[in-house]
Amino acid sequence: MKEPSVKPFVPRCFFLSLLLSIPLLLFLSYHSSTPTTISTTENPEPSIQETTPDLKIRPGYKTYESYIQRQLNKTLNPQLRKVWKTRDWDRKIQVFSRFFDELKHKGLISNGSKALCIGARMGQEVEALKRVGVSDSMGMDLVPSPPLVVEGDFHKQPFKDGTFDFEFSNVFDHALYPEKFVGEIERTLKTGGVCVLHVSLHKGTDKFSANDLYSIDPLKNLFKRSDLVHSRTVDGFGLDTEVVFRKKGTIELS
Repeated sequence: MKEPSVKPFVPRCFFLSLLLSIPLLLFLSYHSSTPTTISTTENPEPSIQETTPDLKIRPGYKTYESYIQRQLNKTLNPQLRKVWKTRDWDRKIQVFSRFFDELKHKGLISNGSKALCIGARMGQEVEALKRVGVSDSMGMDLVPSPPLVVEGDFHKQPFKDGTFDFEFSNVFDHALYPEKFVGEIERTLKTGGVCVLHVSLHKGTDKFSANDLYSIDPLKNLFKRSDLVHSRTVDGFGLDTEVVFRKKGTIELS
């Protein structure tokens, strides 16, 4: 006689819990097999991004990439690049040469200095330095212009600590993070090295500027490792003030 089969008793609640757990298991399985990605479009937060009465950061940049793209819109403008290469080329070299020659007479730069021009575009400043005898000179910009200008972001210079004796820039107003801009200058300057900035205190800057400066006091606060050498009024292509700093410390004799 055939024995009757006995069906195991499984509570209904077991099937219910199983059905409810399937979506959770599928969700966990999908995320465990999908590599985690980190967005590179986040704006790198500076240690301090401070707006003061005399230094105001312009709003409107949601990501660092949007800021960089706006700067590139100017640097890559074909009409502007043509002007910088032709009509402006000799005129700017002559003016920059006078500035640098005066700095040489004041002992702030010499023929043996290793020099960097920050935000140099096509390299007029670099060519001017070479013409006054500072042969070891180079420029840096978002868009390279060989052989005078290499590619680099002034918020994170692509150079080792203590590389340069002299750094010049007339693009401080384009810095979204002024503290990073100055911090990179002080990092890459040698002890006793000199930084010269041409800034605008009394005139409006262009639409590509990222900050507005109204006195040299914020600069004195930003240059934490340097002493103010002098400031004076200049006529530098829309910029009206020259500010000079020297990095603190004992100069090492070779």
